[in-house]
Amino acid sequence: FPNQYTEQEAKKLGVVGWVKNTSQGTVTGQVQGPEEKVNKMKSWLSKVGSPSSRIDKTNFSNEKEISKLDFSDFNTRY
Repeated sequence: FPNQYTEQEAKKLGVVGWVKNTSQGTVTGQVQGPEEKVNKMKSWLSKVGSPSSRIDKTNFSNEKEISKLDFSDFNTRY
């Protein structure tokens, strides 16, 4: 369950959202929170990840400022 590490890191950093493994062997998701915390999460996703992951590249898209969080927690979707 590699995404448990992503959930743990997100909760430690204080961001909300979700993560999901795709059938193509990639990971997709959404992260929300203060910019500084989101940037720390992006850095972790790009450089560290779960112990069993291999990070070839990361692509962050649809970034925008929001006035209200859409999520109250961070979890794995199946």
